[in-house]
Amino acid sequence: MTLHPIVSALRHHKAGALLIALQVALTLAIVCNALFIIRARFDSISRATGIVEKDLLFVASSSPKSDMNTDAGKEAIRSSVDSDLIALRQLADVEDAYETNSLPLTGMTWTLGSGLSTGMNIETLVSMYCADERTLSTLGLQLIAGRNFQSNEVGSGSLFDIVQPSVIIVTKALADRHFPQGDALGKQIYFSNATKASTIVGIVDRLQSAAANGSADGMVWSSALIPQRLVAPSRYYVVRAKPGREAAATKSVLAALYLQDPERVIPDGYSGADAGVRTFEQIRSDAYRSDRRLSLLMGGMSIILLAVTGAGVAGLSSFWVGQRRQQIGVRRALGATRRNILSYFLLENALICGSGILAGVLLAYGLNQWMMSQFELSRLSSGYVLLGAAMLSLLSLMAAFVPALRASQVTPVEAIRSA
Repeated sequence: MTLHPIVSALRHHKAGALLIALQVALTLAIVCNALFIIRARFDSISRATGIVEKDLLFVASSSPKSDMNTDAGKEAIRSSVDSDLIALRQLADVEDAYETNSLPLTGMTWTLGSGLSTGMNIETLVSMYCADERTLSTLGLQLIAGRNFQSNEVGSGSLFDIVQPSVIIVTKALADRHFPQGDALGKQIYFSNATKASTIVGIVDRLQSAAANGSADGMVWSSALIPQRLVAPSRYYVVRAKPGREAAATKSVLAALYLQDPERVIPDGYSGADAGVRTFEQIRSDAYRSDRRLSLLMGGMSIILLAVTGAGVAGLSSFWVGQRRQQIGVRRALGATRRNILSYFLLENALICGSGILAGVLLAYGLNQWMMSQFELSRLSSGYVLLGAAMLSLLSLMAAFVPALRASQVTPVEAIRSA
């Protein structure tokens, strides 16, 4: 079948053909980028933090009467933390515990710059975690090089102090960023405003930052453990429950902490800052709630757009079949078969939707470029464009098939009677 009769007929229906092509182009551009964003969000949601998340609890506690203005008050806080940890580690439902400032995905970020020299020569940003000699076992972290902290290396301080511990444990990503030759163990780095260097004594494979979504992949994995306990009215404990005893540990941990200090405040909420005791499963759920909602929104929007586009193609095809009923009958009388009529309308639809798909490909990349500049989105993969084009091609074919089939069943007698 030649294209000339089809092109000639479309010249008389420019507005309708243009609207359908434009609708297909917009749908393709939006759906491709929506699928790309959904995949990126799911990649983030399913990303491993580097720790053993099962049976892990995060406990928030505060002591309103804590005195941070005197040495005696600070010593009382240190003593209270030590007593809490001893009590927690002795519980029958608890495997291990330590005090910290944050955990991956909590959103409680403490970020410092790091470099190979003093001053503000920042080479990368680092997510900082307070730790002690029990941190690795509590989190389930495995050293790939070096050693753990020793108890006599664990100091104390606040988040406002200049961070310059003598030893640190870093992630492989941070080690490779400063020492790409792979010889970071035993080397020294400086944190923001530090005048003393910190020696890398251990390297772990992965430890995600406290932020669920960093500005770049490198920032997500650039983390450091410093041997320090916090001196502050608010304190956070990470507790490793014994296998299968997470629920029991939640109750016993609260009871033990209140026994140590009946006047302490532990929030009784279940999520975010209102939660006193959270499982890591809850932390992950809270961290990625907005990502899940965005994915559902994008998915729903894509389905609606595809449905509207399919309905538009089907509606226009049906309208054109009704308009050309007499023309179809004449062609049948002149010898055109049902197959010829069916092929004619399907090819006509393919020309319209094909031109829309070509325009949609360009529009999809253009939309992606704009989002890259505005939202730090990565470049759109051609696979999503090909998938979107295939979906739109199949959808338009299915939408036009029923009207085209109905057109092929028109007989010359029916066309004459309806004329």
